[in-house]
Amino acid sequence: MHVLKLIYRNALRHKLRTFLTIFAVSVALLGFSLLRTVITTWYLGVKTASSIRLITRNAVSLVFSLPIYYKDQIRQVEGVREVSYGSWFGGIYIDEKHFFANYAVEPSTYLKIYPEIILPHEQLLSVLNDRRAAVVGRKLAERYNWKIGDVVTLKGTIYPGNWEFVIRGVYKGRDENVDETAFFFHWDYLNETIKRRYPYRADQVGWFMVEVKSPDIAGEVSMSIDRLFKNSIAETLTETERAFTLGFIAMTEAIVIAIKFVSYVIIGIILIVVANTMSMTTRERIGEYSIFKTLGFGSFHISGLILGESLLITMLGACLGIILTFPAAKIFAYKLRDYFPVFNVESETIYIDVIIAFFVAVIGALFPTWKALRVKVADGLRMIG
Repeated sequence: MHVLKLIYRNALRHKLRTFLTIFAVSVALLGFSLLRTVITTWYLGVKTASSIRLITRNAVSLVFSLPIYYKDQIRQVEGVREVSYGSWFGGIYIDEKHFFANYAVEPSTYLKIYPEIILPHEQLLSVLNDRRAAVVGRKLAERYNWKIGDVVTLKGTIYPGNWEFVIRGVYKGRDENVDETAFFFHWDYLNETIKRRYPYRADQVGWFMVEVKSPDIAGEVSMSIDRLFKNSIAETLTETERAFTLGFIAMTEAIVIAIKFVSYVIIGIILIVVANTMSMTTRERIGEYSIFKTLGFGSFHISGLILGESLLITMLGACLGIILTFPAAKIFAYKLRDYFPVFNVESETIYIDVIIAFFVAVIGALFPTWKALRVKVADGLRMIG
């Protein structure tokens, strides 16, 4: 108990320096936590991908479409439970600043394949009975104050013109990691309009969503589907939902690497700050440590005092940084909601913060401890006064 009291008093001997060190550590860990959350959010689609869902797209590129009649052939493949399809719409609401994902799907099969999208039964019936019906995520509806029955107009980019939709459903996510900012509508409505305006682009879809009966046969089913359309006018590439999502992330790999690099720099900054503080503290107390040695205190006790003070200061900064992470993440999520529909601080990030703080405290105390232990008692006593 006396040792703990001494560590506490030593830490508060220079209150301003201790406060600034705690503040620096907390800000640095706050920055690290937010960057870490950006990375985990970036890979969220990979973590939440279903092991029984496959994506079939054009083998050349996702930019190229596939004939709708592929659907019936895919459904006949052994091991396939359900097939749906969709096309990216890319519509603009008001102007380019108001961005959100919007795409055309076949609602009944799409919602079967994606059970994490929860839509009330009465709203589902309304959606199925209205060709112009659209379903929006809860967060998106709250952002624009949309209600059931509202008419929303999107300006087409891939499919030019003004497109009117009626909000017939507002979905919720089964868990907190489900994107609640999407907008989807009937593919049939899109296709019927395309037939009138651009007949040569009709009866084409962007991708097929395939649900298999078991994750164990996903690879076999993928190869069977691709063999069906080998040497056809539009060959296919079928991959798991996880692999499909990783393909998108690979396009932005340079950004992810840059974010990771910055997070490592922040860890280095924390280490420098703590090491500098402990070095100053140790240099000022060389005389005191020499007196302790004359009183019979060994290397273990001296090391414990220095390491204990380092741990106390660093962990206080870590606790403050962790506490500030959650409100900061909410502000970050609100400001960048167009780019990060889901932005939740994971428990794993908090564990990493604690581990980093512990190792920084230990490493930051190593050199000051070595310096204090190697000073001879006589040399240390000369520094008193």
